[in-house]
Amino acid sequence: MSSLTRRAGGLHYVGTSAVEGLAVLERRHRDPRASVICVHGGLDRGGSFSRLARRLEDFDVIAYDRRGYQASRGLGVASLADHVADLVTLARAEAQRARLLIFGHSMGGVIALGAALEAPDSITAAVAYESPLPWILPREHSRPHLGADAGEEAEIFFKRVVSPGAWERLGEFERESRRLDGPALLADLHSVRGPAPYDLAQLRAVTAYAHGDASLASYYRALAGLLEERYGIREIEMSGAGHGAHLSNPDQLATLVRHFWESACE
Repeated sequence: MSSLTRRAGGLHYVGTSAVEGLAVLERRHRDPRASVICVHGGLDRGGSFSRLARRLEDFDVIAYDRRGYQASRGLGVASLADHVADLVTLARAEAQRARLLIFGHSMGGVIALGAALEAPDSITAAVAYESPLPWILPREHSRPHLGADAGEEAEIFFKRVVSPGAWERLGEFERESRRLDGPALLADLHSVRGPAPYDLAQLRAVTAYAHGDASLASYYRALAGLLEERYGIREIEMSGAGHGAHLSNPDQLATLVRHFWESACE
């Protein structure tokens, strides 16, 4: 993996990982309080957590490009179970070094919750940020039909989740890179459209569902309320934050992670 020596802000790609072929990034400290593994959402990549990593000065931070995305594209498209298995492998390896918190953004939170269920021996705490859990609470006005053209769906998704203007500002190389991640995105979207993939009642890790107060805040508040009522999952709301809080609100998000870790260890 010599081609993956480049840096992504506060993170840099490492040459090997516990999952062969998976592109893993990290930022290490001499005496960390704990480790944080960050799991990205649809049409994203591990390097997007670089701003957060720089602000978690006293934690080891690990991120990675999930199967089918970016530098892990060569591993092919994966199922939800495959993504959970990758995270469990990484978590068990990392837990030998330090206590561990998993932070999952959007689809990454669905994976984080699955891993927390499978590896309670390794994962002390987990945070899912604005993760789609339609089997708990369906969301009105979500895209009802997914087309077969993965590249086109990637463009539609980017314009809907980020903005049309942001897509237009991307260079052609970056647009094509997003289109190439389209098959992995479609697999992600289909994976949360079926029945519940696991039983959250079995969670043993201290867990939070975090969200912002932007346009979909009422939905996320309702979902978080159900998660707290049924499963004891804590709700955390970030003021002034939208879906891409790891990019737009890294200071606030780092504070959330740090405070939640402290409360999880009480």
